[in-house]
Amino acid sequence: MNIRDIMQIAPVIPVLVIDNVDTAVDLAQALADGGLRALEITLRTDAAFDAIDAIKASVSDVSVGAGTVNTPDHVKLCEAHKADFMVSPGLNSTLLEAARASGIPYLPGISTASDALVAINAGLDSLKFFPALQAGGTPMLKALNGPYQELQFCPTGGVNAANAQEFLALGNVTCVGGSWVAPSKLIEAKDWNGITKLAKAASQIKS
Repeated sequence: MNIRDIMQIAPVIPVLVIDNVDTAVDLAQALADGGLRALEITLRTDAAFDAIDAIKASVSDVSVGAGTVNTPDHVKLCEAHKADFMVSPGLNSTLLEAARASGIPYLPGISTASDALVAINAGLDSLKFFPALQAGGTPMLKALNGPYQELQFCPTGGVNAANAQEFLALGNVTCVGGSWVAPSKLIEAKDWNGITKLAKAASQIKS
């Protein structure tokens, strides 16, 4: 699949910070059972790549991506661990070159009109909008749609159950990224049924 295919799997891509690899498989299965089958594991903990390995080995029919991919070294690790896609908070030519060389579907982040123009001139049409709320939210995305109608976005950062539908109603938003579907208190409590319920509600959000 290419990155646009992955963005279309479900309306919400869970953004997951996994501290303990022992919770990774149950967490991923709970989200998948709720209909969210594209998962972003952020590279913010030492357990991140072990979590990617564990999920890929044990949970069928999910796309497991790495988030917070900030350097070419991160890209190499994503290759080694066979990540299904990569997400970064920003975009530069060095990281883009490494991502393209890897062949892994890549979703780079932008937050301004100038960033969007750089992305278009690099041949990109699918982007993360980050940090979505702080960078202008839905009014900014509406404004970007005027000059940049070829772009589709995954807003992430401040997106939650209360405002996700507002973002998804925009014509240039394919999906949103968010952590509300897997709150830390439910992970710590191993309340997988609770996470499945949140995931099911998120999977049914209509654009």
